[in-house]
Amino acid sequence: MIETSTTVDTTVRTKAEHATSSHRSYRKLVGSLVKHAILLLVAAAFLLPFYWLVISSFKDNTQIFARPMQWWPDPIHWENFERTIHYPNFPYFRLLWNSIFYSGMVTIGTVISSAAVGYGFAKLRFPGRDALFGITLATLMIPAIVTFIPTYVLFSKLNLTGGYIPLIVPAFLGNPFFIFMMRQFFMGVPQELGDAARIDGAGEFRIFLEIMLPLVRPALVVVSVFSILYTWQDFFGPLIYLQDRYKFPLSLGLYAFRAQRANEWGLTMMGSLLTTIPLIFVFLFTQRYFLRGVTMSGIKG
Repeated sequence: MIETSTTVDTTVRTKAEHATSSHRSYRKLVGSLVKHAILLLVAAAFLLPFYWLVISSFKDNTQIFARPMQWWPDPIHWENFERTIHYPNFPYFRLLWNSIFYSGMVTIGTVISSAAVGYGFAKLRFPGRDALFGITLATLMIPAIVTFIPTYVLFSKLNLTGGYIPLIVPAFLGNPFFIFMMRQFFMGVPQELGDAARIDGAGEFRIFLEIMLPLVRPALVVVSVFSILYTWQDFFGPLIYLQDRYKFPLSLGLYAFRAQRANEWGLTMMGSLLTTIPLIFVFLFTQRYFLRGVTMSGIKG
């Protein structure tokens, strides 16, 4: 009787544990489905404006302002693409090259200067280091418009306005936010690596270039992507410093194109789409390192 009772208790306990496990699995499945549903809704909300931009690029004004709204162009106006890139006062490929040159040079300057200064604040010991770092962070609180006028006057006195020099040179002097980010990332690299290299006779520049930079590649990609994004959509700087429309980047060229084709919204949407597509490719090719850098930067240190 005792053995039979023990067997029954064991069976009941096993069934109870199985039921509890099944209930937990069910709750976990429901929770996962709810999370994914919320993520899909949020993603759809963010993608909806871009989808509207894409389909409006192949519509005419009648379709764009139709009531009820048309969620697909009918007919599709493929000629909007050709009309936009061949429009006389919107030399798309010239403007595209200007944007690539502008954003590329600014990104190179930003990455070099921010990485070098961030490494100095993180790994080098010198008098007043913390005070200088505090001053660097304090400059983040200064509105850009406050320093813009003195900077413009300086470049104007040097007769350097009208080209990209005033827009590119400041990038080689460092960016406070990116300096802070690079410093935090360098502080996550073990100090022993640099000390071992110094014992082997490596100089500080070689340690920085051959040891430290490869270890912070994700952070360099993050700085590059953010710099390209900011520069690509920069409007105010080119508007002030550039006068020749053949030197305009896409952001400013699109504004001029919009002013000329004010009543043709399909062409304006196509111009906006052609301006946005290069940024999408940049993110697609760098997303792995970009996500790693965003996740890891600033956690240590």
